[in-house]
Amino acid sequence: MIDEAAADGREEFRPLVELSAEERRQVVTLPTSIAKLTAVKHFVLYGSNIVRIPPEIGAMTSLEELTPYTSYRLHWFPYEITRCSQLVRSTVSTRALFGNYKLRPPFPQLQPPRVAVADLDLPALDARRRGTTAIRGCSVCDRPIKQRGLHQVWLSLRVATDVLPLLVNACSAACVAALPSGAEDHVQLPHTGGRVKQPPSDWD
Repeated sequence: MIDEAAADGREEFRPLVELSAEERRQVVTLPTSIAKLTAVKHFVLYGSNIVRIPPEIGAMTSLEELTPYTSYRLHWFPYEITRCSQLVRSTVSTRALFGNYKLRPPFPQLQPPRVAVADLDLPALDARRRGTTAIRGCSVCDRPIKQRGLHQVWLSLRVATDVLPLLVNACSAACVAALPSGAEDHVQLPHTGGRVKQPPSDWD
């Protein structure tokens, strides 16, 4: 789907434009090779059927603008997007996001923390249980998860123009403790979802 050689030199990248409507409907995630798109400044996923973005988006070091607007199946983002230090503009359909200010939809309940992951197939996870299909490095310190544990939490932070619900795959309780506080008017502490108490919404 992504021709890295052609895309790497583009300032704006629209990976779904050349696909037919039927082909676009079949694309629900992006390949890990987006990490090679280090020169892309504007990433456009307008009107996509995407349900998740891989953590490798954090390697897109030149990214300044992200446009997944009207991608209504995209409910959360990987914490690694905070590594895109140049990202200053975003256009997101925020009402589709977990915990958004308008509607406060609940966050899915995450699995309990694990001090070891020897029995987990980290490159081939069940996204319904873990939120993602593969976990390689810690979202916080970048150390290999396979050598440590797995502590998954949600955290809502302002990223570029919007407050986004971020999935954190941490290797330890210490890395969870090192996370910043949540965005104003959102859950302040990292949490595992489920019955977490959220602040009042615009509709309360």
